[in-house]
This record gives sequence, C-alpha cells and structure tokens, in this order.
Amino acid sequence: MPQLDTSTWFITIISMILALFVLFQSKIANYLYYPSPSHKDMEQLTHYTPWEKKWTKIYLPLSLPLH
Repeated sequence: MPQLDTSTWFITIISMILALFVLFQSKIANYLYYPSPSHKDMEQLTHYTPWEKKWTKIYLPLSLPLH
C-alpha cells in the first residue's frame, strides 16, 4: 500500500484559507453600510378632536343612582 504524500497539504490549506479570506473580504466590501439612524424626538403629537373641547360623561350602569 503506497504511503499518502502529505507534504503539499500545508501549502494547500494555507492558500485555501487565504483565498477564502480574500473572497469574503471582497464580498463584504461591496455592502453599503448605512450610519446608525439618529434618534428622532418622540414628542407627543397633539390631535385635536371635537370631543376634547366638550364636556362628556359616560354613564355606566353602576354609576346610576340606586332605585
């Protein structure tokens, strides 16, 4: 049975890792990374509705006078 020649394995593995590194770096370099979005002021917007200016009362059955 012939002996397996492993003398070229080191340079093969190193060149494969280097090629993969260059490939992934070129793939990642093509992405456009946006800067982190700035925080907008979370102010409460005032919505004016007609019923806000009127006095309203909700009559629940429990709030009615007892008979």
